[in-house]
Amino acid sequence: MPGVQRPAAPARPRTRMVLNAFLYGVGHHTSGWRHPDSAVERVGEIAYLEELAQLAERGGLDAVFLADGQSVNHEYAAGIPWMLEPITALTAMARATRHIGLVSTVSSTFSTPFTAARLLASLDHISGGRVGMNVVTSMFDAEAQNHDMPELPPHAERYARAEEFLAATSALWASWDADAIVADRASGRFLDPAKIRPVGHAGAHFRVAGPLSVPRSPQGRPVIFQAGSSATGRAFAARHAEAIYSVSWDRGQALAYAGDLRERIGQAGRDPGAVGILPGLVTYVGRTRAEALEKKRALDAHLDVPAALAQLTMFTGVEYSAHGLDEPVAPLPPADTFSGPQGRYLTVQRIIETAEPTLRELLGFLAAGGGHATMIGSAEEVADEMEAWFRAGACDGFNLMCPSFPDGLEDVVELVVPILVERGLFRADYEPGETLRERLTPA
Repeated sequence: MPGVQRPAAPARPRTRMVLNAFLYGVGHHTSGWRHPDSAVERVGEIAYLEELAQLAERGGLDAVFLADGQSVNHEYAAGIPWMLEPITALTAMARATRHIGLVSTVSSTFSTPFTAARLLASLDHISGGRVGMNVVTSMFDAEAQNHDMPELPPHAERYARAEEFLAATSALWASWDADAIVADRASGRFLDPAKIRPVGHAGAHFRVAGPLSVPRSPQGRPVIFQAGSSATGRAFAARHAEAIYSVSWDRGQALAYAGDLRERIGQAGRDPGAVGILPGLVTYVGRTRAEALEKKRALDAHLDVPAALAQLTMFTGVEYSAHGLDEPVAPLPPADTFSGPQGRYLTVQRIIETAEPTLRELLGFLAAGGGHATMIGSAEEVADEMEAWFRAGACDGFNLMCPSFPDGLEDVVELVVPILVERGLFRADYEPGETLRERLTPA
């Protein structure tokens, strides 16, 4: 669509990883907040999020990312809800940092193009060109019911709206030329009207006159992130994303996903090497492997086992209530024997096949990351595995999903990142004045 597709310059071979920190609650382990040393009392404090962003910046990470949910499951007492609206929070975090990228989830199902474009352009100005937008179509009917909808629209309709949403926001961001502000005291002319254009978008979902009321921002538009998993989502990501969040349990899955996306990106007429593929990564890092395993055990000790078992039964159709927690889990039968959601079943099946976990270990893997890659060991061991994924072409970096904050992120920053820098796999420092888009350009 006009205003969305832009020819990409041929990418140089990517020689260093992209590292993004996905900030959520006190960590991505669902029961980790119950640990006596967790920061649970600070969830919802903007100072806490600012400190996490500063910690990530101390490690030279490329960006921090805030996801979003627009409903509360008030029947689930153990769940930490989404506490602060992400663009608002990231605006405060922009003032507490100098370099790190700031990526916000935006729902194309619930947002209007003008409001989203205005907020993100403003944040790009405030941050000096550090903003990314993760476009989602949302997941739950409970969210739709907070936006005057009885339920979510069908999947295909949500993605059609997302296409139009991105076309309209892109047109709004492009409605100002970079030199539209003249500010000429002598002539009394502040703007050059010829360099500010209406948008005139009229589509099936949106009518937007334009132009945007915010001047062109440092990046022109935010870096576009996406997390396509379905065939429709992957096609959308291939057409539009500049970086992709993905889910892969092991390197084989990651290679298959990356191969599929790169082929789709090429078919969309774009340079596959210019789009960063960033699988989620849960890390337990210690000075020794034993120390790392103890960190995992300490978080898993707080699992609500009956609830976790009930969820596992729902995912697999297998009853585990009589299974010993410290006994190995038997392989699952072929997926075509299961009538429930295939994606989750295949993930659990893959974890069992590759990790050969006990039931307690399996529940812990699912509690922290829900099927994302999990690396456990000394800093050297974790860096080795990250390097192996990167050099194999399974990824362009990682979306770090630390099981606990701030200590899990501090382990990566203090122990793993220096090893990656020493190996030439990650940069030693930020470039002055660099935008997020410039930083994510393959190098």
